[in-house]
Amino acid sequence: MNASAPLLKVDGVSKQFGGLMALSEVSFEVLPGRITGLIGPNGAGKTTLFNCIAGVYTPTKGRLLFDAADGARRTNGFKPERMTALGIARTFQNIRLFSQLTVLDNVRIGRHCRTSQGLFGAIFRTAAQVAEERRIVDEAMRWLSFVGLEGKAFFQSSALSYGDQRRLEIARALATGPRLLLLDEPAAGMNPQETASLVGLIHAIMKEGVTVVLIEHDMKLVMSICEHLVVLDHGMKIAEGGPRDIRENPQVIEAYLGRGAAHA
Repeated sequence: MNASAPLLKVDGVSKQFGGLMALSEVSFEVLPGRITGLIGPNGAGKTTLFNCIAGVYTPTKGRLLFDAADGARRTNGFKPERMTALGIARTFQNIRLFSQLTVLDNVRIGRHCRTSQGLFGAIFRTAAQVAEERRIVDEAMRWLSFVGLEGKAFFQSSALSYGDQRRLEIARALATGPRLLLLDEPAAGMNPQETASLVGLIHAIMKEGVTVVLIEHDMKLVMSICEHLVVLDHGMKIAEGGPRDIRENPQVIEAYLGRGAAHA
């Protein structure tokens, strides 16, 4: 893949729900190997945009292009399972785990999108099916080790601490084999120590060749980890650039602190 070509291109994307315009002609590019932050006040449209990228919503207008260097796939209207197969994974603002299953089983479920054996193998327990299930377990354990949860593989997921549940959700997303990982407020509810550990984990994810886009309200984390920022307000992009440029942008200051704050 051409490193200078965008992995994801958001081109004039709008999303309307009845009379509400949640997104209005939002455009930006996500380059591979770079941590991009999507920020803005509550209700700015950040999670709606994530839902469009991940296939939960179909944009009312505009285009989403994934891996533009490899055929420029237009993904408008693709369902979430197809987006996952293409290489887009996500976590959620509110943790979504299978609470009654073990930590290991939660990650195994994520890996099943990369399996090849069908119903016949599952029913008759063919050698190929057994071998594939073994590979799934090995891969799941690899990602549990990666996020620091290998010692809790057989815990029920609901028994984990909040921070560990966040890590488990990330491990499950990584098990799908993504090239693009969307993290929706990964530091929400974490204490300072957990947040610092999360920063290290995100850097480690990047070293695995996975590009990261994150929504986050912790501005200290955002400014320290993101190389590029896109700012939304009331569904529109109001600014884009590096952390320093965004920190000093009058429109961004006004969006967060109110009219006149930039001149106070």
